[in-house]
Amino acid sequence: MASSLNLAGVFTDALAQHIAIIRQLESQQDSFERAAILITDSLLAGNKILWCGNGGSAADSQHLAAELVGRFRRMRSGLSSIALTSDTSVLTAVANDFGYDEVFERQVEALCHSGDVVVGISTSGNSRNICAAVEKAHELGAVTVAMTGQGGGTLAGLADVSIRVPSTDAARIQEAHILCGHILCEWIEIATCITHAVAAHGGAE
Repeated sequence: MASSLNLAGVFTDALAQHIAIIRQLESQQDSFERAAILITDSLLAGNKILWCGNGGSAADSQHLAAELVGRFRRMRSGLSSIALTSDTSVLTAVANDFGYDEVFERQVEALCHSGDVVVGISTSGNSRNICAAVEKAHELGAVTVAMTGQGGGTLAGLADVSIRVPSTDAARIQEAHILCGHILCEWIEIATCITHAVAAHGGAE
């Protein structure tokens, strides 16, 4: 039945939209570089990165945390990175006892320290639990980064740096978020590897 339908436009339209949005991401280069530097500096200082998001953004949080703890392209030491979306016992306990709006805020309160970075991912920028986590992070002296859609929502106004994908389509925003996340991982990996290599060389002398 499906083979009799003319759905070719679904494929071509999605590709065209995706490519157009990715090209427009160049407008976010300054924000991207600020976020990359903040995260790299935090890791080099011995701090950690905490990621949070809902739905597809929760999957992105886990994906990007794993790239840093494991590796992206290069063999290196693991980097301290935690997805606040992974522990179902914590998530359900906090949601049950305090409400879903606090599922990430409570974890930030428990795990975050001054100098850490909290990255909140939200296509709308208005997810209350992500905004609450960012606000709590500021109280604790952490740096905050937002990854949002075009408008930025409340989250972009709360975060120290926001990377805004120039789209209002959630699917296209999520596609761009994972690309930005991969580029962040590559930047961080190269920067930390170079810094550690320089330090090791200097120590050998």
